[in-house]
Amino acid sequence: MWSRAVLAGLTVLVAGCASAPPARDAGRVSPPELLAARPLAAAAPTETAAPVDETEVLAVSPEMRAFVAEHVARGATRPMKLLQLTSALIDVPGFRLTYDETTRTAAATFKARRGNCLSFSNMFVALARQAGLQAWFQEVDAPPDWSFRDDAFVLNRHINVLVDLGRAGERVVDFNVDDFKASYDRRVITDERALAHYYNNVAVERLRAGDGASALACLRKALAHDTEFSPAWTTLGTLYRRGGQGGHAEGAYLRALDADGADTVAMSNLSWLYEHEGDAGRAAWYRHRVLAHRNRNPYYHFQLGKEAFDKGEYDAAIAHVERAARTKRNEDQFYFLLSLAYRQKGDTRTAARYLARAQRVAATDELRRRYESKMQALGQRPKDAVQPQ
Repeated sequence: MWSRAVLAGLTVLVAGCASAPPARDAGRVSPPELLAARPLAAAAPTETAAPVDETEVLAVSPEMRAFVAEHVARGATRPMKLLQLTSALIDVPGFRLTYDETTRTAAATFKARRGNCLSFSNMFVALARQAGLQAWFQEVDAPPDWSFRDDAFVLNRHINVLVDLGRAGERVVDFNVDDFKASYDRRVITDERALAHYYNNVAVERLRAGDGASALACLRKALAHDTEFSPAWTTLGTLYRRGGQGGHAEGAYLRALDADGADTVAMSNLSWLYEHEGDAGRAAWYRHRVLAHRNRNPYYHFQLGKEAFDKGEYDAAIAHVERAARTKRNEDQFYFLLSLAYRQKGDTRTAARYLARAQRVAATDELRRRYESKMQALGQRPKDAVQPQ
């Protein structure tokens, strides 16, 4: 389902003003020193599991070649090849894909029929390219999904696949259709960035398992493929923090922010680190930055709106979601929730207007039809309602 999990220090984010300067750079640990990891050497085991080779991540197994040869016609058009491949993955008896939280190579995913969204994307990119299709990884700006495991927060982010069909356009292949929406911002990434995702994922999994040496080896691989991949620097910082190396943890988190100044996980980690070092000023400064970034996220306000709606606080729900809609105007679920809130307040005309707007910006015919049926259930049909295509 999700592409990467980034471990962050346990942090309680609280509102408040912060006027302290950014973190000190004097004596900051350099990136080469961070990757050398000499402070961790004494604690490392003499033998550790080596990361899989880069060539194995998207390698096609004999079974995968046979699968493509059986189900995808060599002379078919690109749209037909895509249809044949996706149909085979869905319809072939016994070929049932099951989500779990393990990151796997393309071949391992095909064999196990299990994995997370990056695992399934690895598998599909490899199969699609074997079938002669142009397929690429995409990063998707889905709403942030946080969970808490052990002593760390985990931030999950999403990866899917874009297939170029030439004159027939482009198609997105996503193995978690319930969470993906066409309105989400997304960008094609290189295979090098996808490999950085893969090795960072595996590093997080090994860090959770207590194998810091293997995690470090994977992080070195991730950053060798993309030195500007901030999540890997953040994970490296967490590895240092758990090893009691606060200065090196700080250096890794700051390097993550050099790569991506909007990395709220790195900011949260720095806030946690400074708080535990007794540097309340810098801790507050980074807490303030996290809150500022969060307040600019329309999905954060949408989540607040949903929570208010569930409590029956419809005016508050409307205020939160209208703020979200002003920031991102093509998100149908924002307008749908506004419609529900106004309906609960007895304002059916405004409810129908927002429902019509949800239909107008909906990305698929199925969603448009769903909103059309809901408008009819309201007993009103605004003139600007868009008909299903």
